[in-house]
Amino acid sequence: MAIWVFVEHREGTIRKVCYQMMGKARELADKAGQELWAVVLGQGAEAVAEEIAAYGPPQKVLLAESEALALYTSDAYAKVLADLIGQHQPSVVLFGATLTGKDLSPCVAARLGCGLATDCVGLDLDEQGNLVARRPIYAGKAYVEVVFEGRPQMASVRPNAFPMPAPADQKAPVERVGAEVRSEEVRTVVKEFVKTAGERPELTEADIIVSGGRGMKAAENFRILEELADVLGAAVGASRAAVDAGWRPQSDQVGQTGKTVSPNLYIACGISGAIQHLAGMGTSKYIVAVNKDPEAPIFKKADYGIVEDLFKVVPVLAQEIKKAKA
Repeated sequence: MAIWVFVEHREGTIRKVCYQMMGKARELADKAGQELWAVVLGQGAEAVAEEIAAYGPPQKVLLAESEALALYTSDAYAKVLADLIGQHQPSVVLFGATLTGKDLSPCVAARLGCGLATDCVGLDLDEQGNLVARRPIYAGKAYVEVVFEGRPQMASVRPNAFPMPAPADQKAPVERVGAEVRSEEVRTVVKEFVKTAGERPELTEADIIVSGGRGMKAAENFRILEELADVLGAAVGASRAAVDAGWRPQSDQVGQTGKTVSPNLYIACGISGAIQHLAGMGTSKYIVAVNKDPEAPIFKKADYGIVEDLFKVVPVLAQEIKKAKA
């Protein structure tokens, strides 16, 4: 019996949530008296397997390589991963609650006929060694603890739910395993991934996010948020209202119908705090709200609030942070 972590990567870069899961999975494995294994799929991914081998650290890293796994498709990845799970019978399998993880984990669960707890912010083991997953419900208004029937027990973990572990001195061995995928088993062919331009952190993995809402009034006004984000090394997000108005791309949307984020610091500018938006950022460690409406719901959720016109506050905030950093 072992606890597995699926290691998501792209262009040789491992998603930050995978390191975070390795640290938490090590705690669970020690508590259960089980081994920790990491699973890497792809093509030319040996460097990824060698890097993750030091985090946790795991007892073993499984590396499955195939031309069919060069670019992510749910058909190929789900087939190979389900085959490996069926062969080795792990007790727990963890995924990151990223775009890929949210697509892959239910596909694997469906193939295996097992349960799946999604977007979890807490993991533990009960007295019998069964996984207990904590996840938000009702747009983040409440939390439930999910228990499982049968094996494997599968869960996807929200980025930044757990701290980053330090790499260990020793590395786990990497074991190459088969990855048989027939062409007729893959219904979708991905030709390439096209990256959008930008040097800011990816929204779901950013430690700091500066977001704007309807109060920004126009697309060009997001420049002041971008200036603040550049000073902080932050990502820029937006509410659904700002995206629907065409001020920001949909990829920047934070909320129930956008991306779920959990940074250390979330700065909400001109965002009223609708339930839909709170569902996507409510687990942020610290929330700062800037809004000229003192009755805005965002202030009930915020750790710090500034009741003032954001166009007066944000430029001054950026200047003061620059001075402090200098």
